[in-house]
Parts: sequence; structure tokens; C-alpha cells
Amino acid sequence: MHPVTLSAVILFVLQILLLGGTILRILLRPNRQAASRIAWIVVVLAVPLLGVIAYLLLGETNIGKKRVLRMKEVISRLPDPADIPHRTDDTNIQVDVPKRCAHLFKAGETVNGFKPVGGNRAKLMKDSNVGIDSIVADIDGAQEHVHLLFYIWLSDNNGMKVVEALKRAASRGVVCRAMADDLGSRAMIGSEHWKSMEAAGIKLGKALPIGNILLKPLEGRVDLRNHRKIVVIDNKITYCGSQNCADPEFLVKAKYAPWVDALMRFEGPIVRQNQYLFASDWEAETGEDISHLLNEPISAVEPGFPAQVIGTGPTVRYSAMPEIFETLIYAARSELVISTPYYVPDDPMQAALCACARRGVKTTIIFPARNDSWIVGAASRSYYDELLSSGVEIHEYEGGLLHTKSLTIDGQITLIGSANMDRRSFELNYENNILFYDHSLTADMRERQEQYLAQSRKLTPQMVEDWSWQHRLWNNTIAMLGPVL
Repeated sequence: MHPVTLSAVILFVLQILLLGGTILRILLRPNRQAASRIAWIVVVLAVPLLGVIAYLLLGETNIGKKRVLRMKEVISRLPDPADIPHRTDDTNIQVDVPKRCAHLFKAGETVNGFKPVGGNRAKLMKDSNVGIDSIVADIDGAQEHVHLLFYIWLSDNNGMKVVEALKRAASRGVVCRAMADDLGSRAMIGSEHWKSMEAAGIKLGKALPIGNILLKPLEGRVDLRNHRKIVVIDNKITYCGSQNCADPEFLVKAKYAPWVDALMRFEGPIVRQNQYLFASDWEAETGEDISHLLNEPISAVEPGFPAQVIGTGPTVRYSAMPEIFETLIYAARSELVISTPYYVPDDPMQAALCACARRGVKTTIIFPARNDSWIVGAASRSYYDELLSSGVEIHEYEGGLLHTKSLTIDGQITLIGSANMDRRSFELNYENNILFYDHSLTADMRERQEQYLAQSRKLTPQMVEDWSWQHRLWNNTIAMLGPVL
């Protein structure tokens, strides 16, 4: 056989083996929906070399074996989540949740092992600036420790307020630990402000450090990120919501500003569960064991509402976040209101929302009119027709980029936190949320949602029907890549 012909045959055989091996890997990968398998196989067959490379880089939720083992070791050393906060004789902690929502907290318990705890109080911050000012005031009042974790931390006005507050706290002997995602906060981590915090005695950590960008894919996916936003002060105060450590003007994406967020300040036993999430992330990244803070006895608990922390991520049970969303959606009896900036659901979630409206529940979703991700924006709109046909009300917020992730049920139950209703939050990001049952605080969140609605445009089936075929083709084509992305 001619050498050229032999080379061509060898290359062809190698290509077949490579494609076959990749397809076999796609088919054998656990926890992958059929639509995703089909989509990846199509990509691999359509553009063989690029498709194989794309799958190896982005096709699997691979955070690295070493990191998985390290996180398991950390969790094994921490107290039993079911005992967080440390048990006392205080009956305000041992809460009996109302029967109608007991199954919701039971579903939440399967994620991290946290049981719902009573005796909690909280306040919804007026806006992003007020939220940062409240965090700064609490840091200035800290006596023992301050723990912060943000996905995005900018060196703008609000970001620097927090930097200076941490320095002041460290100077008076408060132990300060601050961590930021190595990709989302890369500008802050690489700045002189990060170095100045270290020089001031603040303990710093980088969440999911990228390291060598060329070698990182050998360890795990680069785009798996820590999207959590956690503040814990003295084991007494915690914050939860969509708020990053930045100005609402969000200069890195200023053309979409203002970024509209919701942030709640909590006191009570729920603080200790957020502390657990921070402690697990902190030790996994820095090696410092701070589990003693989880075992501290809690002070007398005042009467308050039941709440539960739900923290998800690549090292937590697969599909935990969509299961929580779907369980909450099916629990609605009269009203369901959702705000989310990013909506790329799996099939069960889309079906749950449609079924919710069809059974007579007033179902409302608020999306941003302009999305900072054109891919997500197009994919989201591909689902509008089915949602509207089912009776779901869709509103597009026009007062900036609505970044709030909130879900309220029947004026009684609220989920607030960092998780979006998209596949990135489902499979790739570490997220933190708080689920609670309280009429008064849910009423505050509903009032905020009504403010969003007042600045939104309501879409009708006719408006969507009037979209050009090119518009529909674009949206549907992008959405088709959802299982791949």
C-alpha cells in the first residue's frame, strides 16, 4: 500500500476510534438527560475534531477528582449538618413547620442535611446601596469575626467600602476572612486592594483558583464557579440574596445598568447554616479548619419564623437545584411569582410552570427586558410561547438588569438567594439560598416584586406571535444548544 494511502487509512481509523470513544463516553456519562446526549452526539458528528474538543472541555461537570476528595474530607470533619446550629434546649429552634410546607423543607433537607430552624428574623434591604451600607455597619460593629464570600467583588465605591470596613475591623482585632471567586473577582484579586487587605491582617482566599489556564482543563472545567454571596458576622448576622459586592452601576457591564438586586439581613439560628457553607468552602480552599465556630452554643433565641439554607454545587447531589425549584412550583395553590435574570430550564421545570398556570394558579415570571447574556436572552424567549399559551404571565423589566432571584408562593413562602433558573446554576455553579415561611417577610418580598412589575412590560401571546420568523429561528436555534451549554 502506498505510504500516503496508508497514512490516510490510519488517520481515518484514528478518527473513527476518537469519535466512537467520545460518543461512548457521552452515552455512559451518568446524570445526563437524553436531550443533552443527543445534542452532544450531533455536535461531535457535525464537527468531529472541534466537537470532541468541546465535549472534553465543556461536556462534563468535572470539577476535578482532587477537589471532590478534598471537599468530601472537609465535610466529613465538620459537624453533622442536621445538628447545625448546635442543639440547645431552646424550643424556639425546634420548630414545627406548617403541614402545608413541611414537604418543601423536607426536600431542602435532602440537599445539605440542614433541618428547618425556627427563631429567625430578617429584613429586606431597600436597595443595593442600602444593603452594602448595612453590611459595612455590621462589619464596623463586629466583635469576633467577619466572613465574606462573593462571586463578583469590584473595586468601585461599594466594593471599596467593604474593603475599608474589613481593614478597620482587622485593626481592632476582629478576625476577618474574605474569599472571592477567582474568575468573577479576578480584577479585585489582581489589584493593589487585595494586597493591602492581606497586609492589614485580613485572611484571604480565592474560590476555585484557575491557575495555569492551559493546564486547568486537565484538572477540571474552568467555567465551574463559586457563585455564592455569603456574609456572616459573629455567628449572629448573615446576608443572603443576589447582591454582589459592587455598585448597581456595575461598571464592568455598565450598558445594562442599573443592576437591580434583592438582599436580606437575617438573625437567628439560620446564621449558623450559612456559616457551615462558608466554613466548607473556606477550608476546601485555604486548609484552615474553622469548624469550632459551628459548635459554639447559640444565645437565647427569640420567637421567629422557620428557615433553611439550601446550598448546591458540583459536589452536591446532581439536579438538587432544579428539584427544589420544581417542588416549590408544584406547591403553589393560589399564586406563584418568580423573578430571575437567566431562564434556561430543563424540561421538567418548564412543564411544572405550565402545569402551575393550567391548574388555576396565578403564575407570574419577571425577566429583564435586556439581558447581559445574549445567548441566555435568546434561549429564554424561545420558551415564551409555551408559557403564555399555558396561562403564565410574562413581564419584562425595563428599569435596568433585573438580577434578583426570588420566588414567592401564596404570600407565605419565599426562596431567595444566588441561584438562577438556568443550567449553569443547576449543574456548574456553587449557589446559596434561604427558604423560609413567614407572611410578613414574604409580603415585603411580594411588594418588591410588585415594584418590579410596575416597571415592566407585560407580554401577550399576540406579541410573541408577531415576532418575525427570523427572530423565532434565532431564539429556537440558541435554545437548542441549551443541553450542550
